[in-house]
Amino acid sequence: MSIIRPFKGIRPATDLAASIAALPYDVYSSKEAREIVSSNPMSFLKIDRAETLLPEGTDLYSPEVYQTARRTLDAMIEDGSFIQDTSACYYIYALTMDGRTQTGLVGCAAIDDYINNVILKHENTLAAKEEDRIRHVDACSAQTGPIFLAYRPYRPLQEIIDQEKSLPALYDFVSDDGVRHQVWRISGQKNIDNISQLFKEIPHLYIADGHHRAASAVRVGLMRRSADPGYSGNEEYNYFLSVLFPSDELCIYDYNRVITDRNGCTFDDFLGKIKDGFKVRKIGTDAYRPEHKGEFGLYCEGNWYQLTASPELQSDDPVKGLDVSILQDYIISPVFGIKDPKTDPRIRFIGGIRGLTALEAAADASDGMAFSMYPTSMDELMAVADSGKLMPPKSTWFEPKLRSGLFIHRF
Repeated sequence: MSIIRPFKGIRPATDLAASIAALPYDVYSSKEAREIVSSNPMSFLKIDRAETLLPEGTDLYSPEVYQTARRTLDAMIEDGSFIQDTSACYYIYALTMDGRTQTGLVGCAAIDDYINNVILKHENTLAAKEEDRIRHVDACSAQTGPIFLAYRPYRPLQEIIDQEKSLPALYDFVSDDGVRHQVWRISGQKNIDNISQLFKEIPHLYIADGHHRAASAVRVGLMRRSADPGYSGNEEYNYFLSVLFPSDELCIYDYNRVITDRNGCTFDDFLGKIKDGFKVRKIGTDAYRPEHKGEFGLYCEGNWYQLTASPELQSDDPVKGLDVSILQDYIISPVFGIKDPKTDPRIRFIGGIRGLTALEAAADASDGMAFSMYPTSMDELMAVADSGKLMPPKSTWFEPKLRSGLFIHRF
């Protein structure tokens, strides 16, 4: 049973939504964030990355950064850049990219569902990344970036969402990267109550993206509980901002690999080491994108090859059977000696959204090798989470990215 509830959203004034909405804070370096805020002073990055408003060289994790985020958010609410709905609502958030639309419900998920594994995870979090967002959420008393959740399609819920989408939108704009963003508010009490009840019939939710934001929101909620021994469980800090999508509308892109140090391995050496596990077919100079699970593209020294894993390497285990695991376990680790891809500097990860030419350039620049991947599927992601296991690093790349600043949950 999943607990989802409406909230009194803080959101941009209608004419400012397009200017305020920003990609997630962790997409950018500090330098890139400064450049964006400089060119667009309304960008939500000035709250999510508040060092952009402080002198260059400021410690990114100094107390002043988080205090600046709070002051800036308060000022934007005070001057009307943000407004708050007077009653608890749900919202609908649709993103359209390359002709494909995914439509999510915006509400608040329960930290207890995260703790009790009603909300399932598929990757570990890093303490340092958690700590930054803990301090940001705590200082602002708000979650400013939504957690990207998925659920298995449920027709009664979809019917309500479709009905509400037929009404006029609150926001409808196209961002600089060509993605269309549309938002509707669900304020009718009957549909609000029905949505809350329908989610109670959904056994599990899945974190698609935003593991660190989710973990941080939960940590802050537990901190607030500790400071409030008489808490009822109904306080807003017991819930965190989420956008929930039916899994069949989501698209996972390939997350490709570049080996920048071949470990002394010539190309002929490489072929000799993998010949028992992979069938190799030369493609030529045209970039190769795998078309089926168990296939990999290899780029080396100006040419592309198709690698096909032998049946013996396949596994029914939800983690070992992933293509990213097969590549890691049978090529990257034994051939190149990269045992921990999360920390080894000899491997780079490049999202498929950047195209295969980015792989070629990275491999050529380092005299390395690049591997193009067949994307992990949502079914695979949910199977891993259902099993209580974790995916290898950089297994999924979701597009389009949810914008921050369109919805704020304050507590």
